[in-house]
Amino acid sequence: MNETKQHLTVAVTGLNAIDSPGPGIAVIRALRDGFPKPIRIIGLSYETMEPGIYLHDVVDKTYQITYPAAGTEALLNRLKYIHEKEKIDVLIPNFDAELYNFMKLAPTLKSMGIATFLPSFEQFDARDKMHLHQFGLKYGLSVPADKVIYGVDELYTCAELLGYPLVVKGKYYDAVVAYTMEQAQKAFYKLTAKWGYPIIVQQFINGNEINIAVLGDGKGNATSTIPMKKLYITDKGKAWAGITLEDDTLIALAKTFVQATKWKGGCELEIMRTPEGIPYIMEINPRFPAWIYLTAAAGQNQPAALAKMALGEDVPPYIDYEVGKIFIRYSWDHITDVNEFQQISGFGEL
Repeated sequence: MNETKQHLTVAVTGLNAIDSPGPGIAVIRALRDGFPKPIRIIGLSYETMEPGIYLHDVVDKTYQITYPAAGTEALLNRLKYIHEKEKIDVLIPNFDAELYNFMKLAPTLKSMGIATFLPSFEQFDARDKMHLHQFGLKYGLSVPADKVIYGVDELYTCAELLGYPLVVKGKYYDAVVAYTMEQAQKAFYKLTAKWGYPIIVQQFINGNEINIAVLGDGKGNATSTIPMKKLYITDKGKAWAGITLEDDTLIALAKTFVQATKWKGGCELEIMRTPEGIPYIMEINPRFPAWIYLTAAAGQNQPAALAKMALGEDVPPYIDYEVGKIFIRYSWDHITDVNEFQQISGFGEL
């Protein structure tokens, strides 16, 4: 942080606190808990209806940024404008689809005085859905069999190889469990329309859903690992309630992943534990999950630790956390004024 400044300025994406929430608001809550005041939060939004834009007790100022498809040059130009006004110290992106651009710009942002703490392209690709099964084979981790497809007709081969039900996954987000070919085809068209090609078709694993929030230091060490069991799941497969677990097997699994990849930054391991106790890695998300505030509540504030590491501070690995800590997500009607909506829509900042 610039020593002449009296506060830390952190820019955060993922302000869409909706029924399928982005991690941004939870990251911001953790940051405010983890740093002595004052801290200034700059929201970076894509849509005008992202609720975080209008939560002024959470986000101090919001700027719209270009969509990932616009490329790195457009994003950099916008960030230069924002940085000129706000003097950003740390930037924390929270969407899978935007990470490539931010990773590519990380050296340039560093030269501007904006710190990030992101995985390398090699690390990012190793855990990609399209390579996950091979990654599991390489490091002796249990990962369901899968097949990457580009045409709907390939679903018949998937059904023969993997059996029903099939898990049909989008390139970036969303997954549908299909029990028939008709359901699989419907999911294929829905997910390609939303996320494009390819589609990943995965073997279905029956068991209990567990997620692990992980923070890697980029040198092979896990600074923090917090396992969470889903207590309530929405129709979109999102955890609406969860509880921290004490489980050495899950923590060892997360540490194996970090050691194998030398993961740098936050990530989430989506686990399905079978009735026999085998933890299958279903997916590895390369950023903080939407429930990341639970790590702060349990005693391992991962967003705050990441920000400190981005600034060059040495953060020793956490040892203990509170087991049995529960989060329960809820919704409420936030009231704002049409003038604020017009301001963000017309001028791209609020």
